[in-house]
Amino acid sequence: MAIIAFAVIIGVAVGVVVGALGAGGGILAVPALTYLLHQTPHAAAAGSLVIVLATALTALPEKIRHKNVRLREGFIFGGISVVGSFIGARLSAYVDGNVLMILFSVMLAIMSVVMIHKGLKERKISDDEVAVRKPRGILAVIVAATATGFLTGFFGVGGGFMVVPVLTLVLAFGMREASGTSLLVMIMASAAGLASRYGQSIDIDWKIVIGFMLGSMGGGVIGGPLSNKAKPHQLTIIFGVLLAVVCVATAAATGVRMIG
Repeated sequence: MAIIAFAVIIGVAVGVVVGALGAGGGILAVPALTYLLHQTPHAAAAGSLVIVLATALTALPEKIRHKNVRLREGFIFGGISVVGSFIGARLSAYVDGNVLMILFSVMLAIMSVVMIHKGLKERKISDDEVAVRKPRGILAVIVAATATGFLTGFFGVGGGFMVVPVLTLVLAFGMREASGTSLLVMIMASAAGLASRYGQSIDIDWKIVIGFMLGSMGGGVIGGPLSNKAKPHQLTIIFGVLLAVVCVATAAATGVRMIG
């Protein structure tokens, strides 16, 4: 019972991040399930998709209520990303668990640098100037959505850590719109990632996953209103710092496990 209670507490913390930033569920859930709750990397990846899906469903209505979700673009981006998610999930089964976590850390490091740089740059200009930037062409959108879906399926994350940067950098969304719309994309990508894992031999501890999920859903409701109190560039910088922290923690824990 103690470990399930611990899973619920961790889930609440993860849910707050998802609700506030529209991302972070998978990038936090995978390391937490692996290193704090002692699941295998592949089981953590599958369980994380369940957690992220439920949390995003819980947090999305709050974002819609505040008109921070662009439904049309979200459905298009999410629909394209589903293809990549199926492919990524299938390939993930053939990669060693430690290698999977190392690649995960590298990806987080890259995205962290991109988002922190972007936030610091936008701090010097007004929100209106950020909003008038023009989105890239359709080819860039297709490539970005497919790559996002692939990473979602491959690493077992909801994709918000990728969707938010892509929506801001490629489609020129504001940070609040990106965080809200990313929840819709996360729902579609997570569902696709789970479907593509059907039939794979993965031993998931459902008591821990469900406990984590319930805590995360509660945290998602709490975190939703928090993003409305921060400036867009602050949310961007916070998001980048979160990625950096998870990157360092994951890399360190993976290194210790490989040495041990």
